[in-house]
Amino acid sequence: MAREIQVTFDCADPAAVSAFWAEALGYELQAPPAGFDSWDQALEAMGVPPERRNDASAVVDPDGKGPRLFFQKVPEGKTVKNRVHLDVRAAPGLRGDERMAALEAEAERLTAHGAKRIHRHEPAPPMAFGHIVMADIEGNEFCLD
Repeated sequence: MAREIQVTFDCADPAAVSAFWAEALGYELQAPPAGFDSWDQALEAMGVPPERRNDASAVVDPDGKGPRLFFQKVPEGKTVKNRVHLDVRAAPGLRGDERMAALEAEAERLTAHGAKRIHRHEPAPPMAFGHIVMADIEGNEFCLD
């Protein structure tokens, strides 16, 4: 039996990092619990003080197909390369110049939202089709694939 997964990010600013990944993936902020119009309203009712309301955030696939992404505040900053990363499938089915042009367009779009470009890997047929290594707004590496 397959298991459902959640991908968790340690970060300094859960609201900002979750907003970036919602934009990158076409996800949306997880809705507040039933009966509340906003997360601030729900957290107020739960007795969470204002200074703790950015301790966590989550985004979800609006179609319910992809995993939930959870962002939790941690005191330490990122210090080394990720051992696990996301591959954002920005050019499925494309090859060669058309693929790399699509990846470049997505890299430019995400850079406008705070991402950083790290390295472009050129296509090397027959196995490698080319990809671009990026980092999100807190330095977490991911690939445009």
